Amino acid sequence: MTLVHLRLCAPAAAALALLAGCVNLAPVYSRPDAPVASAWPTPTATKADAPTPLAGLTGWQDFITDARLRRTVALALANNRDLRVAVQNIEKARAQYGVQRAELFPSVAATAGATRQRTAAAASSSGTSAIGTQYSAALGFSSYELDLFGRVRNLNEAALQSYLSTEATRRGTQISLVAEVASAWLTLAADHARLQLAQDTLASQQRSYALTGRMHALGASSALTLAQAQTTVDSARVDVASYTAQVALDRNALDLLAGATVPDDMLPTLGTPGTPDTPAATPASALVDVPAGLPSALLQQRPDVLAAEHTLQGANADIGAARAAFFPSISLTASAGASSTALSGLFKGGSGAWSFAPSLSLPIFNAGSNRASLDAAKAQREIELATYEKTVQTAFREVADALATRASLGEQLAAQQSLVDATQKSYTLSNALYRNGSYSYLEVLDAQRSLYTAQQTLIGLRLSEQSNRITLYKVMGGGGNTANEQTQTQTQTQAETTASAR
Repeated sequence: MTLVHLRLCAPAAAALALLAGCVNLAPVYSRPDAPVASAWPTPTATKADAPTPLAGLTGWQDFITDARLRRTVALALANNRDLRVAVQNIEKARAQYGVQRAELFPSVAATAGATRQRTAAAASSSGTSAIGTQYSAALGFSSYELDLFGRVRNLNEAALQSYLSTEATRRGTQISLVAEVASAWLTLAADHARLQLAQDTLASQQRSYALTGRMHALGASSALTLAQAQTTVDSARVDVASYTAQVALDRNALDLLAGATVPDDMLPTLGTPGTPDTPAATPASALVDVPAGLPSALLQQRPDVLAAEHTLQGANADIGAARAAFFPSISLTASAGASSTALSGLFKGGSGAWSFAPSLSLPIFNAGSNRASLDAAKAQREIELATYEKTVQTAFREVADALATRASLGEQLAAQQSLVDATQKSYTLSNALYRNGSYSYLEVLDAQRSLYTAQQTLIGLRLSEQSNRITLYKVMGGGGNTANEQTQTQTQTQAETTASAR
């Protein structure tokens, strides 16, 4: 291609770029009104609720306070396979968006070719056969669509929204993973505490059974009392075996979530059940406090809500692409280069060649295909609108449920701790009276069973309280910093895309 040809093609390419993108037939998008109340019902806070950062405004590194649990979550974020799949889905969506975005620009290619042809004598004007050779080299583009009615731009917008939806889904996967790992770790801690309680109870019952056996041998205790003591030992043995298996299952579940074997120094440590050293008794996450009148608009930072809205925006853009199919489509093919019958003269003066071939396509009759495509796009938008609204409603209910549960947990824990203290005192007194001969062993057994049940319930309530913290972190959209960074990234990407399209 000669310099003259390049200068001639440059103004034409600039004019074509100015013509592209004159009209956008997509409906103007506005965020639908959330079909929920403007604020959550805020239950009265209990004494255990202290003013601390809101879960939805706190990153997981700050929300999780236990160093071992924090390291376990970091291990899972680095190795969990589900999160890896989510990340690769983002890479795939980004690549697909890149493919679609490339259609906004002409695809320029350099071509070179040679043709050698023999013409038969019967077909030759001279009456003799001839052999002709043609060499050519050119630079140009083919079938570049002038996006006068926004079809390509709307398809590009739909691809962008699909990519952003995938990114929001990945963030949701990460938040869910953090919550699942924390819940599995806390469950392991609680089952450790239950196992240790069962082991301590078994040891205590074995000592009581040995003492009762000696008393029976001396005639100071009946065979019935000895049999009753045996039942308590066997019952405790069953619980020890059961919780030993459950702890192993919890460990396997935690390893699966982490994507690797969790080292022992990251696992919860054992303490004495019913004391502040018990894993389930020590908070592993920051307490969630929800101020009165908190707006439900905070749900917009939830990844599933963001993903649903991006999908809705993509469906909105698809309507514009479907509408553009009713209008004329102009495609351009152009090239400039050189042509010669001799390879040595291909780039000499006078060998320049160019071609310009615009084409216009106007739909006249297609048996209603374009109308059906538009109707399908509109129906899909209504489907995505309903999906978005249902996602918001579900998110609102999940937060409201977590808040309602939180409202009474402090009171339940205080009451259960008081019950444990009372049953502990009852057991101690009944045991002392039995040894003095004032009580029967059956009354001691009842007190002991009540104490054991109360202690197990207390461990379960402490786990529920911790799980509620994790649930609030999850249902309110996880870390606010991540959400802000995500919003900034989306805004920047959209601005760059708009600038490139122009």
